[in-house]
Amino acid sequence: MSILLVALVSLGQPGPEGAVRASLAPFVASGDIAGAVAVVGDAKGVIALEALGKRDLAAGDAMPKDALFRIASMTKPVTALAVMQLVEAGKVDLDAPVARYLPEFRDMPLVKERTGSRVVLDKPARQPTVRDLMRHTSGLPGGYPKGLEKLYERRDLPLSVSSLALAQRPLEFEPGSKWAYCNPGIDTLGRLAEVVSGTRFEDLLRDRILLPLGMKDTSFYPSAESLKRLATNYDRKNGGLVPVGTPLMGPPQGARFPVPAGGLYSTGADLARLYRAMLAGGELDGARVISAASLAEMTRLQTGDLPCGFVEGMGFGLGWAHVREPMGVTAMLSPGTYGHGGAFGTQAWIDPGRGLFIVLLIQRAGLGNGDASPMREALQKAAVALPRR
Repeated sequence: MSILLVALVSLGQPGPEGAVRASLAPFVASGDIAGAVAVVGDAKGVIALEALGKRDLAAGDAMPKDALFRIASMTKPVTALAVMQLVEAGKVDLDAPVARYLPEFRDMPLVKERTGSRVVLDKPARQPTVRDLMRHTSGLPGGYPKGLEKLYERRDLPLSVSSLALAQRPLEFEPGSKWAYCNPGIDTLGRLAEVVSGTRFEDLLRDRILLPLGMKDTSFYPSAESLKRLATNYDRKNGGLVPVGTPLMGPPQGARFPVPAGGLYSTGADLARLYRAMLAGGELDGARVISAASLAEMTRLQTGDLPCGFVEGMGFGLGWAHVREPMGVTAMLSPGTYGHGGAFGTQAWIDPGRGLFIVLLIQRAGLGNGDASPMREALQKAAVALPRR
């Protein structure tokens, strides 16, 4: 414990857990969220891990520190890590066309003009590359075609089917010319990884990332026992919190679509292990999941001056969002901070300048823009002000 932290405790001021708790308690008290788990740490370990509020309001269950959360799009960087491992192994070239690994994407046409029901197609200047998929500049459509609209809810088809269906649609813009957030593009990375590796994607992630890092509670398909710790997802309606959504009871029975773009469930302690490894250059407790050089490539700005992200001042790396210019909700973070949010309000950001990671786990639909949530801002302000060891 640092001298400064000892002094704070002796003066009756809150230590790390107290400060973290105090930053989020007003949102529980106001009914904006039912509860939360928050983690702050560095490469050496966890500085603060706090749980507050309720896991389930109807049951009256307190939020446990090991509560399970659907982390949604926070899955994307983990998927990107799996692909980058294949790049390191010489099995994937970031700048090769996607069609080299998935032939169904060969010679994709481009939408040149769309007027009412009339669509004019043309040949693009180039085909989308693996790098394009990783940084959301591929031009692929942002959604699946009719018949697969509910794939994320049903999860009843394999990645091979979603990949083939997506490849039949034309490109929406010239690859590399703009940034457009693309869930199907990240799902395609999952399919690419399993084709190249010869291993089912969820098994690949488990064996090469999750198990080596000791992330025992992280899975696309949590067990029935694990789901007893699942935090209920809520929306705020008519002045109160109402349980909503398919994540309420976990994935549907028999699910076989992992959702590489957003299907993982995890805990604060598990995510702390992942982000500690990132701060340590890709290694934790002797297990290296990515080289420092590959991690640097993933987390550097890959989108130049293209407008991107969901708050001002953002760019994108490969699978990771990148703070290009701190402002607004990122004002307290260092340039080059990287991380990702999720559809249900979860947030996790790694600040290499401060050697700090910050994790917010909530299950809250209807926030509008979770990346800009006041809960995220409050926690980050508290985290960067914590005394360091």
